[in-house]
Amino acid sequence: MPKYSEDQIREYAHKLWDQQGRPEGRADEFWHQAKAELESDEPGDELDTNNPKPMPE
Repeated sequence: MPKYSEDQIREYAHKLWDQQGRPEGRADEFWHQAKAELESDEPGDELDTNNPKPMPE
């Protein structure tokens, strides 16, 4: 059984899409990124070259 529902993935993908300036034609990319992040140990662990994580202080 999936850890997250399609609705949860869709909601997170929409958030990622919005944060990236709502680019057209990249729905699949954001869906797969959202699914991967939600299913990883900690969301946001994947490398995101467009929005790198800040370094811890």
